[in-house]
Amino acid sequence: MIPRYTRHEMARIWEPENRFRIWFEIEAHACDAQAELGVIPKEAAKAVWERGKWQIDRIDEIERETRHDVIAFLTNLAEYVGPEARFVHQGMTSSDVLDTCLAVQLTQAADLLLADMDALLTALKRRAYEHKNTVTIGRSHGIHAEPTTFGLKLAGHYAAFARGRERLVQARQDIATCAISGAVGTFANIDPRVEEHVAAKLGLSVEPVSTQVIPRDRHAFFFSVLGVIASSIENLATEIRHLQRTEVREAEEYFHPGQKGSSAMPHKRNPVLSENLTGLARIVRSAVVPALENVALWHERDISHSSVERMIGPDATVTLDFALVRLTSMMEKLVVYPERMQRNLDDLGGLVFSQRVLLALTQAGMSREDSYKAVQRNAMQVWEKGGNYLDLLSSDADIAKHIGRDKLEPMFDMSYHTKHVDTVFKRVFGE
Repeated sequence: MIPRYTRHEMARIWEPENRFRIWFEIEAHACDAQAELGVIPKEAAKAVWERGKWQIDRIDEIERETRHDVIAFLTNLAEYVGPEARFVHQGMTSSDVLDTCLAVQLTQAADLLLADMDALLTALKRRAYEHKNTVTIGRSHGIHAEPTTFGLKLAGHYAAFARGRERLVQARQDIATCAISGAVGTFANIDPRVEEHVAAKLGLSVEPVSTQVIPRDRHAFFFSVLGVIASSIENLATEIRHLQRTEVREAEEYFHPGQKGSSAMPHKRNPVLSENLTGLARIVRSAVVPALENVALWHERDISHSSVERMIGPDATVTLDFALVRLTSMMEKLVVYPERMQRNLDDLGGLVFSQRVLLALTQAGMSREDSYKAVQRNAMQVWEKGGNYLDLLSSDADIAKHIGRDKLEPMFDMSYHTKHVDTVFKRVFGE
């Protein structure tokens, strides 16, 4: 995490103070359950809550000697709690604390990301409806294809992020599990009811089978979902980058008063936000493969996953949080140029209507092969020499045998390509 791409709301989830607060709550709730079961004195559980404190510098000092973070925390906690601290961590293992804490942190992160996505979806929906009928050229392979609308473009991205949100909800549910099951997950030295109590207090579900750790397929799924959302961010960012190219200029990022595009060329207005988002998406996706590789651990547990998660947990969630907020702001302020879209539509002299002419010729009795040849040879003349496509088609003898100019002209009606926009919008946004 670096400050440049970090928002405080997400960063605080991964700060030591929040981590140790969660560790303390896990231990204290476990003590409550143990006390209710008669395993430890109720006074001891009460003492943990009343006197339980920790000091981050002191924990770090102890860890330098013990080389064990959980033991360092428990030692520092005992310095505040006193003699009753001997009842803390009864029957538990370090992974009970670490894995349950990570589950809480990832659910906290997921909640922020879901809020981010809600804001982005709101912005995309508003802009999609704003440009629902703003006609623009659709492109395949970067080449002019047929007319669409800018609203339909945005509706497609909205649908992708809506799917991403649904996946994140599922991933949050999947990751929100608690393990308080002891050294190899057998509950040999701790009652399963302790786990149930801690899970309920922390808003988690009980992990059905934990060895010494929560199974890492849950984490792999979580980070994979983050990676897919990041790819959706890059997809939209790449579209904006293309549309902002000088030769296209159909949309561009808002250029703030006083903003500078280049240290050398004062005229530059670069798509810096969308380029930045493309790079940030790569960072989030870089967490996916390590998370997948963490699934395979030795026997009941090893710690090969630990160092990975200490890095990808904060980095992936902080980066995605920042990227979603940046993308939302970018789309809210995006400048759209309908006039330029129309100019680009007209640039090829009507070639964008070629498919409709092709289909009309087949309906009029011409074979598809001959229809394609006739439509294409006139299109290639426009490509190579310019001109008006309708005029060329009207003067083609082979085409004139089947369709006259009076029937060709209505085929160059732009509304033909936008007649089902409402249908698509209802599918994406509902009634």
